Amino acid sequence: MTRPSVRMLLSLAVVPAALLASGCGTTGVEVASNDPTYEGAKIFQERCGGCHTFDFAGTEGSATKVNSREYKDGPNFNQRKEQYEDVLYAIRNGGFSSGPMPQNIVTGREAELVACFVASYSGREAPRTPSPGNAPVSGSGSDDCKQQLASR
Repeated sequence: MTRPSVRMLLSLAVVPAALLASGCGTTGVEVASNDPTYEGAKIFQERCGGCHTFDFAGTEGSATKVNSREYKDGPNFNQRKEQYEDVLYAIRNGGFSSGPMPQNIVTGREAELVACFVASYSGREAPRTPSPGNAPVSGSGSDDCKQQLASR
């Protein structure tokens, strides 16, 4: 074989391997497609996943170690429980602090879908504080958003 032919064969083998390797470790949305929050999970993955880690959306945007934290890193929703109204507030106002989250990153029904998704699945890995009766970790307010979304 001539030298150009060897290079061509080598590149044909390397390119598919590189493409395959680039997909390793990625996951998609882990919410059933018939779940009322599925669309919210897809929107979260597209619009919020760059800054927030959330296994149910298949995203890794938050720092996992304090030393690797960046200004753009938002909360890790695997470890932080949020409530529907709190998430809507954060979406509308650009978070709770002066961080880089843009106001109204999603609006209207999309904001409601994302808020319900986060409220329904966040905090699954949240540390439990010892307390009488082992009350679940929660933010403020109540969450009946799935019923509201399903009825629309």
